[in-house]
Amino acid sequence: MSAPMREPTFWILTALAPEPRHGYGVIQEVARLSTGYLTLQAGTLYAALDRLTAQGLVEPDRQEVVDGRPRRYYRLTSDGAAALDAEAERRRASAEAATAQLAARRRFGLGLVSA
Repeated sequence: MSAPMREPTFWILTALAPEPRHGYGVIQEVARLSTGYLTLQAGTLYAALDRLTAQGLVEPDRQEVVDGRPRRYYRLTSDGAAALDAEAERRRASAEAATAQLAARRRFGLGLVSA
């Protein structure tokens, strides 16, 4: 069993799951998907994309020039999709465990907010 993914890694892979995106597109999609919970900075994103590329989880898809500036697109690899699937399952199981424990707390009349 591998170590849990860091939060930015999880969201970057999630953003790339349906289609290739360029860096700013990844930043926007991560903010949308995480409902603003995570806002990636460009430096953080590109360092992560370099690391994920080296690990074989993402790969460059294509490069376009927009307004005279290069825009590189990245896509999720099959290994990246498998890693994301495993992490999503781990997070789902963790959420189910927490939900069950909170339900047990309610059964004991303890509620969720302390007085």
